[in-house]
Amino acid sequence: MPGRSPAPTYRHATPSGPWPWMDFDVDPPSSSSEVDQTWKGYPQNLFGNWTPDRVERSKMLISCPSGTCKIYTIDVVKNGTFDGDMASRVLNFWEHVNVKRPENVRLRAIFVDNMTVEVLKMLGTRYNIEPFFFSSSMNWIPSRYQEAEKDDVGDHITIVLPFVRAREGRKSRPASLLSSSTLPTTYGPAPLEDSNQIIDTQASLPLLYDLLAVHMVRHVESSSIISYHPHRRTSARRLHSLIQRTSNSVYWSKMFKASSDPTLLLLTYLWYVLYAWDVTFEQLYKYITRLETEVLNTNDIQLTRQLHIVQAHLLHYRSLLQAFRKSVEFVRDTRNPAVSALGKQEQKESAQALEREANNLLSEISRLETTRLRNVMDLAFASVNIDDSRYTKRLTEATVRDSAAMKQISYLTMVFLPASFTASLFGMNVREFIGDPNGVTAPETLPRYVAVTLALTTFTAWLVIALQPHSSFHPPGCSRWRRFGWPIFFVWYKLTNRKAPEKYV
Repeated sequence: MPGRSPAPTYRHATPSGPWPWMDFDVDPPSSSSEVDQTWKGYPQNLFGNWTPDRVERSKMLISCPSGTCKIYTIDVVKNGTFDGDMASRVLNFWEHVNVKRPENVRLRAIFVDNMTVEVLKMLGTRYNIEPFFFSSSMNWIPSRYQEAEKDDVGDHITIVLPFVRAREGRKSRPASLLSSSTLPTTYGPAPLEDSNQIIDTQASLPLLYDLLAVHMVRHVESSSIISYHPHRRTSARRLHSLIQRTSNSVYWSKMFKASSDPTLLLLTYLWYVLYAWDVTFEQLYKYITRLETEVLNTNDIQLTRQLHIVQAHLLHYRSLLQAFRKSVEFVRDTRNPAVSALGKQEQKESAQALEREANNLLSEISRLETTRLRNVMDLAFASVNIDDSRYTKRLTEATVRDSAAMKQISYLTMVFLPASFTASLFGMNVREFIGDPNGVTAPETLPRYVAVTLALTTFTAWLVIALQPHSSFHPPGCSRWRRFGWPIFFVWYKLTNRKAPEKYV
């Protein structure tokens, strides 16, 4: 399912977890075995605790596709300009990554499309990449961590960040919501049947789950940024093109020339995520507006379910935005050991530029959280409340109809109950009622039965109406004595054509 991402297992997100992908009940104690020390033995050739069974459990190798792997690169030279290139052959890739870079290249960005097992092992061995980067990327586990930190040398930082974006080529064509049966599966989840009412926040709405997976090697001589691109998501070619266009920005090109801190380029990757979120909320607002219109105009229960599904997704998107914020704060607050080799003035300017741009990005994230997301969520909740109010109104009307029917039944019972009681009483096999067997006439006769029945019926009706605090025969709020005298007042008002007071104070 292209619109769905796997549920993340957060405990395997960073190297700080001492048991990567270990099954405590199955895995035996680690035993020494010969490991291929070339790139073909990765990751165990560099990280001995990553045994084959753990590698298999992490799916970092079996999730790699087959076919041709394309590698796009951008070299940032010391004067801040960009130089883009592409290598598409895997056979000579090992030689390609081991070729010494030109001395004027201070940063190389590598974009990997259709990453195969061979390329993964080559990159992992060449750049000494923690396997957690690949396992988190393959399993869509949000993570951010720093490792291999050495003063005056450099470090490694990893960011794996799931986000949501609009599907390419569909910005001008929101979903048509004439009815639930016409909801396209490419724009939203399939209509739920009564037996399958499951809300899956890992599945997409009229959007697409995407992933930013970046591993950065910051080094005093030359740094590297490696990005992994899942199948049918943002391609390496697309992100390569966008990062390449950053050099055309006057604002950013000045910063690249003034500062040699490679972390500034990493912020442009995060800006792509921000752009994607902004377009996402534009599309969601249109989607929910159309959905709300159909809910108001139709009685289709499937549309109501769609609104509840949207609510669940919006709550999930809030957590994704929080992870986005934490990732930007992590980049801003994680010190780059490699800049220690720079001059004091350049260190200060680089730190100020990084903090300023990170804060600009954080302010935009705050705008998304406080304005765009809140507006969309308010609209979704309002739509659901409108639909719930409609069903509540229908339920209330049905309850009132049922109450009226029960009231009629109660009135009928009140009328026939005295007659039934009198008939039962007169039918008792007692001498006082059946008469003397010597020919004395029995007291129970039809006129007496009618007289007793009418008397009891009148008394019952008077008592029931008098004991009711709300009735059409007496105004609300009147005293108990007024209620007991309701027949007198009722007849008096009818004879004098006067209207009874609506309320007693």
